[in-house]
Amino acid sequence: EVQLVESGGGLVQAGGSLRLSCVASGFTFDEYAFGWFRQAPGKEREGISCITNSDGRADFADSVKGRFTISRDNAKNTVYLQMNDLKPEDTAVYYCATEWGPCHTNYLDGRRYDYWGQGTQVTVSS
Repeated sequence: EVQLVESGGGLVQAGGSLRLSCVASGFTFDEYAFGWFRQAPGKEREGISCITNSDGRADFADSVKGRFTISRDNAKNTVYLQMNDLKPEDTAVYYCATEWGPCHTNYLDGRRYDYWGQGTQVTVSS
């Protein structure tokens, strides 16, 4: 059974940092790319990053570029999203998702991902 379990969310003040984790199981981890998405109340889901399956190359949405980084530890079947300089507009439920192979050019489109986690809440206070 494929499982993605996010953790690391919480309440943080603006300017602070959080590191989200996504632990995967039930498939061959290093064959899959991983994306991070978020959804704020009343807003559409937003793709923010993808890390490819092979060389760890990553892409980021403009909204988080320069503040967020993504990494993966294939030995631990875990993907991380390091979030720095957080802003109130970063408040959302954050999800990791995965698809076989590398990140594609439309990596921000959640419809292309096969499996999703349950999400973790991030709240940034002003």
